[in-house]
Amino acid sequence: KQFQAVVSCIGGDGTIYIIPRSFETALSKMMSEIQSTFRGLGLLLPYCWEKGEACVVRGSDAMWYRGKVVEVSGSTLQVQYVDRGYLESIPQCHLYPTRLYTGIAPFCIPCQLYKTSPIGNSWQQDAVNCLQDLLTNEEVEIHVEELPHNPWDKLSISLYFGGMSLSSFMACQKYCVVEDNHDVQKLGLFAGDFDVSPSYVSPPLPVPGNIFPVKVTHLVSPKEVYICLDPSENLGKQSATGKGTSSLDEALKWCNKIVKSFPFLTNFKTELPCLAEYVDGLWYRAKLLSVKQLNPPQILVQFVDYGTYLLVGAMKLRYIPYCLLKYPAQAVRVLLAGFRPASDDKNIERLPYSPEWSMKSVWAMVDCMEGKHLSASILTLSPDVTISLYGEDKTLVHLKLIEMGLAELDE
Repeated sequence: KQFQAVVSCIGGDGTIYIIPRSFETALSKMMSEIQSTFRGLGLLLPYCWEKGEACVVRGSDAMWYRGKVVEVSGSTLQVQYVDRGYLESIPQCHLYPTRLYTGIAPFCIPCQLYKTSPIGNSWQQDAVNCLQDLLTNEEVEIHVEELPHNPWDKLSISLYFGGMSLSSFMACQKYCVVEDNHDVQKLGLFAGDFDVSPSYVSPPLPVPGNIFPVKVTHLVSPKEVYICLDPSENLGKQSATGKGTSSLDEALKWCNKIVKSFPFLTNFKTELPCLAEYVDGLWYRAKLLSVKQLNPPQILVQFVDYGTYLLVGAMKLRYIPYCLLKYPAQAVRVLLAGFRPASDDKNIERLPYSPEWSMKSVWAMVDCMEGKHLSASILTLSPDVTISLYGEDKTLVHLKLIEMGLAELDE
């Protein structure tokens, strides 16, 4: 069985405690009942606690939780939050013995990674720290591999975050050994590790003639732009297959969280997919275009989900996980139909790499596009994707440039 779950806790021994999404409604209902039943402070009278005894615990957030006494030591008790998994040393005044709610099974499930052996036969502290930093309170995908013989023992699972296998990731970090390394080989964690050159998948495009919402992500010239299909209308439909922008955003979020563990790029082959750091400090999907300078290295890359270009140093490039290659590149290069540069445009300041256009025409086109709800219709798919681009008022955006004398009609 496969399901989504939230990791509530990583135990000191590497046990992964998860709460299935399907349990959340029942857990929330029970928590509300507990808050209504128990009010005020814990038990202030002397009480002889026993190991394994059920109780409720007043947490640091002043909420009451179901607990179980794990160890008795003087005035403090070691208690496990049965619906969260974590252990805490709690003063007795913050506990209350009760048999209420003991007939309800714990909502969190203790798990272990399937056919995964930690180095030294037990998870070392640095590995546990890595798991805690990576997974705590995060939503993950769970694949049940093997049920325990004893229902109170750990469930054997494969865990995936952002499309990546946790076992594969931990093995690559030298924290463990995976008995069946097919998963590691299949994911191959980093593009460029193998002889076959990986590449991004082209995005699916609407049928020519249909009008669809778009967002302009990069303007090369008034005639040439990069567009993304509006995620609220089109790419959201792809999410149902696991390949929409929401899934890609989630995968990139995970990659940014663990990006320091990815090796720096050493292969600078043209068109090679990679991760590149943008000026905002985040890492995005990109491809190499050319090496502009050798000492120090300066590489021109293009961010495939936006169309933008950036010159970066070698330390700003890392190998990309293969799981990020299954998502189509989001940005599409298109040419706008119906107009050309004005032959009598006397503005002196020109676009350096496309001098037939004045800078005034560029800024005018930016004003027509930026922050606007745009739509488009595809006219041709080859040799270039050519579209008609419409503004919020459903008129062609280039008509504004023609009114300003910065462009003219091109039949």
